[in-house]
Amino acid sequence: MDKPNNKEWIAELSKMAVASSRVSSSLYTQYDVKRGLRDIHGKGVLAGLTQIGEVLAHPEGDETGPGNLIYRGRNIEDLVAGFLAEGRPGYEETCYLLLGGKLPTREKLAGFQELLSSLRELPHYFIRDSMLALSSRDVMNAMAQSILALYTLDKTADDVSIRNVMRQCLKLIAVFPLLAVYSYHASTYAHKGKSLVLHSPRAELSTAENFLHMLRDDSAYTPLEAQMLDLALVLHAEHGGGNNSSFTTHVVTSSLTDTYSTIAAAMGSLKGPRHGGANAKVVAMFEDLKREVKNWSSDDEVSDYLLKLLNREGFDRSGLIYGIGHAVYSVSDPRTTILREQVGKLAEEKGLGEEMELYKRVERLGPEVIGLKRRMYKGVSANVDFYSGFLYRLLAIPQELFTPIFAVARIAGWSAHRIEELANTGKIIRPAYKSVAERRPYVPLAKRKDEAT
Repeated sequence: MDKPNNKEWIAELSKMAVASSRVSSSLYTQYDVKRGLRDIHGKGVLAGLTQIGEVLAHPEGDETGPGNLIYRGRNIEDLVAGFLAEGRPGYEETCYLLLGGKLPTREKLAGFQELLSSLRELPHYFIRDSMLALSSRDVMNAMAQSILALYTLDKTADDVSIRNVMRQCLKLIAVFPLLAVYSYHASTYAHKGKSLVLHSPRAELSTAENFLHMLRDDSAYTPLEAQMLDLALVLHAEHGGGNNSSFTTHVVTSSLTDTYSTIAAAMGSLKGPRHGGANAKVVAMFEDLKREVKNWSSDDEVSDYLLKLLNREGFDRSGLIYGIGHAVYSVSDPRTTILREQVGKLAEEKGLGEEMELYKRVERLGPEVIGLKRRMYKGVSANVDFYSGFLYRLLAIPQELFTPIFAVARIAGWSAHRIEELANTGKIIRPAYKSVAERRPYVPLAKRKDEAT
């Protein structure tokens, strides 16, 4: 615990740091700096080129159409429709596509699935001495710690040749479900006094099936549950090079550091509530809504609740309707469109159809209420976080695993972006920051006095 004097020092230095760090918002306009690398309309500043993923606010040539998400030139809606129509999981196929740029044949897909299964294991001593002995209350931090620890098991950890990095990425894709689930179990055992049950992964199961098998004490799950989790993994696997964690992957990779350091950095980015932690906020907001609104089928009552949120009078008083709005999509987020239809099936199976209707009502009313209160430069719509948290709750997945599931999916995209950065042998990424600090003379120590600021 900090000594009282230490606390005073920390408080004073913190106040000084804030005072000397503030940059006037007018200066961003004066120097034409796109804060957050986005212009006033929310369009991202072009920072690179990619072959991997594309996020479109509208179809090309149609400024009023729905949003599109493209994986290696393939529309996400076509990809999802393909594996759902055949009643098979799609995440492994998606990993193959993102890494290699092509859709696998039936034989290639089977071989790739066998490859991932063969890599989906961790040494017992690693699980015991690293994951269990050094458990964390936060699963994302525990996973990042384990990723860095895996460096010690790799004899060629610093080799950044494409072949070696591909080997490392495939291993990480395979073990991420273990890192997430085992870190969760270790945390609840060490910090909540729960029993510790660790199931080994099974070779014949898909990534989604193994996740549910390892998570649940009885290893039981229905085919629809596995299908829904697999769908969520596919929809979260990639989202272009400009999202915060994928851009982090490019930035850190450009320094030619090792794969484990790069992915741990991406994990730190994804952990932030502005990026990967938003779906938990949506679930919490709806729990509050269900308590505060008596008639869930009343547009007026639900709209009144949403207005209170915007006026900072309800829920966490942040002024936000969580799950509504996206930096790129305006008319619709294609991931939301897909999830809405599919999650509805699971909600009916679980007897929560009424709650599903409430989600759809908020999705419809949210943009209308925002339009009444705020000046809009582009349309707003529900994003993928709006339904993904509800899906995880339907799957009885604990909230501590919401963001780790995002990581289990996105490791495929991060891996593809790391390899892309290395394959193009680009320069280290180093954007410019303009200093706006006032020039001041150096004052000898004996003549210094505390400044007002």
